[in-house]
Amino acid sequence: MSSSPHAKGRGSQIDPPNRFGQTYAVPDLEHVEHDAEYMEDLRHLKTEYFLDSSKSIVSENDSPDVPFRYSINPYRGCLHGCSYCYARPSHEYLGLSAGLDFETKIFFKADAPKLLRDWLNRPNWQPETVVMSGVTDCYQPIEREHRITRGCLEVALEARLPIGIVTKNALVVRDIDILSEMAKLGLVRVALSVTSLDQELTRVLEPRTSSPAARLRAIHELSQAGIPTVVMTSPMIPGLNDSEMPAILKAASEAGAQFATYILVRLPLTVQPVFMEWLERCLPSKRELIESRIRATRDGQLNSSEFGERMRGTGPIAQQIDQTFKVFAKRYGLNGKYEPLDASLFRPPKPSSGQLRLF
Repeated sequence: MSSSPHAKGRGSQIDPPNRFGQTYAVPDLEHVEHDAEYMEDLRHLKTEYFLDSSKSIVSENDSPDVPFRYSINPYRGCLHGCSYCYARPSHEYLGLSAGLDFETKIFFKADAPKLLRDWLNRPNWQPETVVMSGVTDCYQPIEREHRITRGCLEVALEARLPIGIVTKNALVVRDIDILSEMAKLGLVRVALSVTSLDQELTRVLEPRTSSPAARLRAIHELSQAGIPTVVMTSPMIPGLNDSEMPAILKAASEAGAQFATYILVRLPLTVQPVFMEWLERCLPSKRELIESRIRATRDGQLNSSEFGERMRGTGPIAQQIDQTFKVFAKRYGLNGKYEPLDASLFRPPKPSSGQLRLF
């Protein structure tokens, strides 16, 4: 596997071979290993941004494990750089790697609001909740500049389209003005992922996202604005952060969260080498313990793709995590069921062409 010498601020340090590729380049740094300036430059990998000219923006999902059918992904790749991210293999469809490429080569769909506007004007559209995002985070740092997620929310508010938001970035509070208006109409719910309360851990596990304290503040601000909030204690990594689950649920409840959920860590395809390299590099003394406990929840493997198992795992350790969640979610009043968002108010937005409907 190719690698840069400890790329600064990146969750991955490798570019595992693309499973669809037929050629694979391995860097040879032997002839420059004594060039300190060159080697230092390699540590500071620049993030590259590319325009994604996709002609559609809404994806459809039919997995029985995923509680939504439609989703919007304004970005491909994610600067957050979480080593465990299940979305990493999606970059391989672009001819790139699930490692460093995933977090240094980001694609943005500038036309997403327009595409959503036109998609909602289809005559056969039966309104239901659309989730942002099903793959990479819709509030990753590039959103500050491009405001694509905000543009989609503006269309959703105009159309009275119910939206579920999943993020781990406190940038979501920037859009409280829109979200609060949607909340008054029963059109929105925001889920924030809080993986750990330990800033030292999240700094290396999720290197370019919001701190735990910032995420809890975001939950508080959203809740104060009347926006329904969910804390996702996800992913739970046995032997690493599962012991924090009670404390996370307590802190989120105190911040104003109304609901909670969790997902067991998933390591599909090329996520495995990225996460295992991270584990060996950042937590070598805990590597064997964490790996063995993950395997104990996946029938001896590092991952399971079986519906009904992949989100929760199997075996005593998985059952213990599940029971812990149920006990403490109930204790802190986070175990209620979501009320469905209101799809009855939907009205087609003004088409991007400006041409209004006759009927």
